[in-house]
Amino acid sequence: MTMQLGSAVEIERTAGEPATKIRPWQWMRRSKWVTAGLILLGVFVVIAIFGSTIAPQDPSAITSASLAPPSAAHWLGTTQDGQDVFSQLLVGAQSTLLIGLVTGVIATVLSVIVGVSAGYFAGSGGEALSLLSNIFLVIPGLPLLIVLTSYVPHASWWVLALVLSVTGWAWGARVLRAQTLAFRQQDFVQAAKAAGESNWRIILFEILPNEAAIVATSFLFTIVYAISFYVALVFLGFGDINTWSWGTMLYFAENNQAITSGAWWWYVPPGLAVALLILSLVMLNFGIDEFINPRLKAAGLSRKQLREASKQQGITPVLGNRAASMPLTGTGDFTATLGGSS
Repeated sequence: MTMQLGSAVEIERTAGEPATKIRPWQWMRRSKWVTAGLILLGVFVVIAIFGSTIAPQDPSAITSASLAPPSAAHWLGTTQDGQDVFSQLLVGAQSTLLIGLVTGVIATVLSVIVGVSAGYFAGSGGEALSLLSNIFLVIPGLPLLIVLTSYVPHASWWVLALVLSVTGWAWGARVLRAQTLAFRQQDFVQAAKAAGESNWRIILFEILPNEAAIVATSFLFTIVYAISFYVALVFLGFGDINTWSWGTMLYFAENNQAITSGAWWWYVPPGLAVALLILSLVMLNFGIDEFINPRLKAAGLSRKQLREASKQQGITPVLGNRAASMPLTGTGDFTATLGGSS
């Protein structure tokens, strides 16, 4: 008995009979990683959109309540200048998420253009694009970012987004190139060529739709990269410290010795917010990996789901150490041993 994973999970009784399918959107809805990631990310998106409106105070307003601990008046305490930390946290979410989104879009577009072109077009052009991505891949990211941003003192968020995009596209391009090289020799691509379709039409309508999950994974990974490095750059003083972000909060907390002063409420909230935001993106990324990776996808199918799908076909499944132990039989499929089948 063979259980194949392509665009859906199928449990087949015999060849030629209808199969029970778990569609991609059904799988994503059932995945606990995707559900948790979407909920957590949704909270941060709402805060980023409405943070400036719901902030109880002006985040830059100086008061006499210096280093006040969390209270009813200041939910997350105050800074050395009496500024409300909770208001800074809400307002700072917008620039942090915005630079991650903008960087993710620009870097993903670059990686798709370079990676797919390098994999599809043979000859010196493809090799030159592959060499270009390899060069950017081995360049240390943070040192290069520090050097580039040092030429633009207190660079605004969009300048940092461009710099982060330039230094963050190579990984996705490398993965897409390898996948495109594999697709280039497939029958459906050769058939499209034989039908006289142009190269760009084949790339846009034949190859890229099959690489959608990889592009989505690259997009999420780039956002994680952008947010992490943006917070690090602003914390080191290479960003615009006049614009509130979570990196700006950490910058002022470090410069005013919040740790030695015991003002944990000044640096813990922005650090925790960055960690939770990255966690939400990682959970979404893992959910995508579960769907496109046969072993992870099998592990995600619970015993109950397998039994229900099998009973609809009149099959009694015999499961050992979860479906994840099923050996791969080829790209996108694995073999499951079911009772009463051969």
